[in-house]
Amino acid sequence: MRLGLALGYGGEPIEQVLPIVEHAERIGVDSVWSVEEYGPDAVSVLGYLAARTRRIELGTAVMQIPARTPAATAMTAMTLDMLSGGRFRLGLGLSVPWIVEGWHGRPYDRPMRRIREYADIVRKAVARTERLAYDGEIYQLPYRGPGSSGQARPVRSEMAPLRPSIPLYLGAIGPRSVALTGEIADGWLAGLYAPEHETNLTRPLDEGLARAGRTPADVKICPILYVARADTVAEGRDALRPLFAHLVGAVGPGARNTYFDVACRMGYEGRARDIRALLADGRKADAVAAVPDTLLDETTLLGPLPAIVDRILAWKDSRVDTLILLDRDAELLEAAQAAL
Repeated sequence: MRLGLALGYGGEPIEQVLPIVEHAERIGVDSVWSVEEYGPDAVSVLGYLAARTRRIELGTAVMQIPARTPAATAMTAMTLDMLSGGRFRLGLGLSVPWIVEGWHGRPYDRPMRRIREYADIVRKAVARTERLAYDGEIYQLPYRGPGSSGQARPVRSEMAPLRPSIPLYLGAIGPRSVALTGEIADGWLAGLYAPEHETNLTRPLDEGLARAGRTPADVKICPILYVARADTVAEGRDALRPLFAHLVGAVGPGARNTYFDVACRMGYEGRARDIRALLADGRKADAVAAVPDTLLDETTLLGPLPAIVDRILAWKDSRVDTLILLDRDAELLEAAQAAL
């Protein structure tokens, strides 16, 4: 198992980001992953880090599919791969309806078909074996719909990529998207993952692998873990409870909460329903208090440094390829890397 570092969602000044990334590279951390919601984009910082690092792999976790055309994503992936000397990993995800429609102004429809076609086009564009033509249900290249000139022809990238393919990871939580990951992706950027529940959590992945005639070795499992270093385990739990109450209990109009579904698959259906009901009732403090200790213990790293290292060791017998930590603690990174 390898160690990765995830950058934060808040768009921290580069003076804060660069030292921890350089330290991670020095101590042998495998990869650093940029994130993206509706603040900083996942691309720009990696271009900067490509120039300031030499070995560490650079990944997006994730670039949002609605934010860019497939061709634009392929162009970005090839450029970052060139700038980094072949160290780029392309993590893609659809995001959630309220971001897709509220921020990007795009429809959240046919999500599995959209992801499949998008990934297919990106790979074809990067491979550059022929002019890019695609006749999908959602994407058509050249475009032939309303307002088209009718004069377009298939295009091939002017840029010769460093590699004929760039590793493609999918951020997936729900069973259908996890199964699709098993079918088409090189890696799975997982949320709410725990070795104690690995058989249940990987069942959709394995179904997708079987459908495509692939093996578990074909998809690298890479969970992103929240970290709360504290003087005691109890203090670490309390630091993460509000976040997990929101993750598990939030309900948006017309949207399915896939974190809630994962918690149920892990055996926490009763508590998950309690948290949801309490939040809906406006009882936020009670919802936070209802987050189970064991859910936090299994899916995060928390407490004193020795407890965190012990917990990391428990992951080593799992199917996880890379454990990605959402953290900035240099001492913790060193201890975690040494443990692996």
